[in-house]
Amino acid sequence: MTTPPSWDAVYTADTPPPWDIGRPQPAFVRLADDGLLRGQLLDAGCGRGEQALLAAAHGADAMGVDISPAAIEQARRKAAERGLTVRFEVADALNLGQLGLTFDTVIDCGLFHTFDDDGRARYVTSLASVLRPGGTCYLMCFSDRQPGEFGPRRVRQDELRAAFADGWTVESIMADTFEVNLGFPGRTAQAWLATIQRA
Repeated sequence: MTTPPSWDAVYTADTPPPWDIGRPQPAFVRLADDGLLRGQLLDAGCGRGEQALLAAAHGADAMGVDISPAAIEQARRKAAERGLTVRFEVADALNLGQLGLTFDTVIDCGLFHTFDDDGRARYVTSLASVLRPGGTCYLMCFSDRQPGEFGPRRVRQDELRAAFADGWTVESIMADTFEVNLGFPGRTAQAWLATIQRA
């Protein structure tokens, strides 16, 4: 069993982590441009907040949560600098019910693939506790189409469908890419972008 990373150490290091490109991921920019990042929206595992800030800029009532206080502090600073209203809070994505809130939309940009099998099940249960019936989760995770072993655990389409089999409808799983700042050829990594509706 590997030791989980210290997320505060990741976000206070001199070099940003590979997934932190200083702007939203293109897949989420497309979702925002299509008007899909809307209503009361939660960014689970928001890191430094780029996806939540994007959603707010497109009119969503956005909130971002992350387990790292350092990441949340930096996200709050970005919101202030950009004149955007986003609530950023330190919270555990495996226990989102403690927020005492529900949302129309949840986004996950690179969180699902950090969990082991038990963590995945707990995370899906946690998401169900905050996403309103009929609400949509847009989830982007590392894909088994990515060659080699560097980086996070690969996720297969059937694993996504199995994780969201009970009480959810997986509307689509599309091949996409993460932009990254180091570690992968062409500074991109293969991903799945899943659209999942809460029953």
